[in-house]
Amino acid sequence: MEKELQIVGFRIGSETYGVRIASVREIVRVPEITTVPSAPDLIEGVINLRGKIIPVMDLRKRFGSAPTQPDKKNRILVVELENKLIGLIVSSASEVLKIPPSEIEAPGSVFADSESNYVTGVGKLKGRLIILPGHCPSSAPARIPEARGGREPVATLR
Repeated sequence: MEKELQIVGFRIGSETYGVRIASVREIVRVPEITTVPSAPDLIEGVINLRGKIIPVMDLRKRFGSAPTQPDKKNRILVVELENKLIGLIVSSASEVLKIPPSEIEAPGSVFADSESNYVTGVGKLKGRLIILPGHCPSSAPARIPEARGGREPVATLR
């Protein structure tokens, strides 16, 4: 039996995304964020999380979603990327999902090469599509295009 991929599901607007559970250190309510002068537009600022200073990025901006007003459902996913902690502001985060590898499409079969540089795959789960972003921090906003045919299983996800 194939081992299911365990991800933390989160929403940006009405879309569902997921990151590997092993890379998520914690999920916190959005505290006061200190702005950093001359920081890239995607970086909202930094937070102090129990003595650690963590940069915070708004994924709604990164993925080209319309900015939404802050509300009590917004969360920060503190994730480890390349041995560094970063906070990702999302609309909500609430569930752990288990997706069989056979239900994950490779980004090359769904996205054009230039559009897939931040997506490691698209998971299918109970009629839902879950976008699996890879290395999110980047300066170029991206949009999810219409899905195209083809199927290529993902062997490994980072």
